[in-house]
Amino acid sequence: MADRPLDTLNRPDAALEQTLRPSAFDDFTGQPKVKERLEIAVEAAQRRKEALDHILLSGPPGLGKTTIANILAKAMGGNLKATSGPTIEKASDLAGLLTNLEEGDVLFIDEIHRLQKTVEEYLYPAMEDFRLDIIIDQGPNARSVRLTLPRFTLIGATTRSGLLSSPMLTRFGIRERLDYYSAEQIQKIVLRAGRLLKVPVDDAGAMEIARRSRGTPRIAGNLLRRVRDYAEVRADGRITVELADRALGILEIDENGLDEMDKRILETVIVKFGGGPVGVNSLAVAVGEEPDTIEEVHEPFLIMEGYLNRTPQGRVATDRSYRKLGLKPLAGGQGKFL
Repeated sequence: MADRPLDTLNRPDAALEQTLRPSAFDDFTGQPKVKERLEIAVEAAQRRKEALDHILLSGPPGLGKTTIANILAKAMGGNLKATSGPTIEKASDLAGLLTNLEEGDVLFIDEIHRLQKTVEEYLYPAMEDFRLDIIIDQGPNARSVRLTLPRFTLIGATTRSGLLSSPMLTRFGIRERLDYYSAEQIQKIVLRAGRLLKVPVDDAGAMEIARRSRGTPRIAGNLLRRVRDYAEVRADGRITVELADRALGILEIDENGLDEMDKRILETVIVKFGGGPVGVNSLAVAVGEEPDTIEEVHEPFLIMEGYLNRTPQGRVATDRSYRKLGLKPLAGGQGKFL
């Protein structure tokens, strides 16, 4: 269990996760600049009685892209139709989604960078002109039919905006990047979730969970549920700083938020690859994890916290990694340490 990414650790069922998600910007903690800009866009669209411009939300997983899409749809009074890039395999799948939209609806596409090129090209006229050209029949009998679409808002979410094509990027009128949250912001999120789950959490206990949540609300929610389990089974149900520390210790999440896989990655870079540089594919084979998981779940946090550097040649361990593992790099040669 310790080797599974925290992002997917004991993912709650959809109903419970939806209950914990804020339904309005007033309840949404963090991302203050993004929130302000989106609130202005919503109010302006409402005054003009128009649909929102298409919106691209980028950033690491678990920071609230889906939650913001739900908030925006509710604020505009439309329905949210959610899907993901990998599930739209052909143009007819996209046509089915678009033709079922109503005026003012929001189409949310998660992992939009994974759309196939042919599907992406069908989106261009839909986003710009709210029309869809589809081909009926094949060969000599083939003919094009143009369908007029209701004015809708496309919200795309991506963890890797660099993989989106330039034509797709330019069709989003609003582009926002979500950043990691501060410990104080995560603490507020944990306290709110505790109230909704009817779990007594004191401020210090919430901060202990927040400090180890990697600046990610989704991880904080997952950890809160696991600490709640521990509190109910091994204590009186209250979450204090001491109890949170014991519970997170069982989950092998240390005081800096690093889990077992994070430490395995650092140890592998230092011991097996002499401190680096090492490519992500070689690193993935060595630690027994998927390259995408390393790049999207583990690596951003390790780089942000100064444990890894990413160079054109590959990943390189920093002095902080050596200190974290109790090793001391020696001058005069890569891969030597005490």
